Amino acid sequence: METSFRCRADAPDTVLIVDDSEMNRALLANIFAGSYLIEMAENGREGLVKLRQRGQRVCAILLDVVMPVMDGMTMLAELSKEKVVGRIPVFLITGEADERVIKQAYDLGVMDVIPKPISPYIVQRRVNSVIELFVARERFADLVDRQKAEIQQQAERILKLNMGMIASLATAIEFRSGESGEHVRRIHDIARLFLTCSSLGEGFSEETIQYISLAAIMHDVGKISVPDAILNKPGRLAAEEFEIMKTHTTEGCRLLAQIPQMRDLPFFDYAYDIARHHHERWDGSGYPDKLKGDDISLWAQIVSIADVYDALVSKRVYKEAFSFDKAVGMICGGACGVFNPRLLACFQAIEGRIRNLYLTGATDARK
Repeated sequence: METSFRCRADAPDTVLIVDDSEMNRALLANIFAGSYLIEMAENGREGLVKLRQRGQRVCAILLDVVMPVMDGMTMLAELSKEKVVGRIPVFLITGEADERVIKQAYDLGVMDVIPKPISPYIVQRRVNSVIELFVARERFADLVDRQKAEIQQQAERILKLNMGMIASLATAIEFRSGESGEHVRRIHDIARLFLTCSSLGEGFSEETIQYISLAAIMHDVGKISVPDAILNKPGRLAAEEFEIMKTHTTEGCRLLAQIPQMRDLPFFDYAYDIARHHHERWDGSGYPDKLKGDDISLWAQIVSIADVYDALVSKRVYKEAFSFDKAVGMICGGACGVFNPRLLACFQAIEGRIRNLYLTGATDARK
């Protein structure tokens, strides 16, 4: 038998009554019809069908125990298995007095056990109180989710704003040295290629790869402290001039550390390390700290080889651009310092992809 009562057209909630007694169904429907939509079922199997049809509209289930076809405990077990009892309160309304059955019902997640014969006032108060609690919980969860989403969006906007300012600073420094602002973009892209297209990126999350790639654009931020006469000198630097040029590594990380907003960014540690150590070399011949081997972070090593490659294939105030093949030969042959053998192997494996960045975009690089 199937019956539906609807008292209020705009009522958002439905009470599902599952009982094989027509009289009990009518009695319970009469109690709640003034506040909720009512759905009825004669047994557990029919109750499951009704529940799946109504979906999120059901706000409470009133369940008898002894019924034909599928009894209440079997239906309750199904509801528990499908984790329905965690989001919809289930009330056992029964004349069953066996304590083992009652305990089993609570173990399966039933919210309350209401004995028959029922008192309309008590049933209404107990069921309504729990429904209100569940509704309030869902509303609070929705509010928290919305607030979390808003906070996340705000954080992303702030991050983009900060990155925009930092990228502008890095680009401005590149223009000071007579280079295109494309340099910082290419270093970002090359670093990302290493981490996404070679074994060097194994174990890194997408978020971490994004952070390292963003940090890479700030590798030369310390050049802001280098005098123009040295930065733009067309010829080879004298020994004392080169010593001043080398300070861009220590000045860069010092500058980043002095920006309060920078220290709060999730990729600050990567940026600091890259700015300081992107001129270190695998054999300890680099600067400023003479780090050797794996003492140099992987991200600093990646930016180091990316920076060298870009410098070789791009025109600079002190040199013309080398061909891609010559640049690869110089890097792999040791003309630009000693690099990690694994890094070199990965570089050779993806160099075609790196080269394509130049061939498909505006660049000073030569084919």
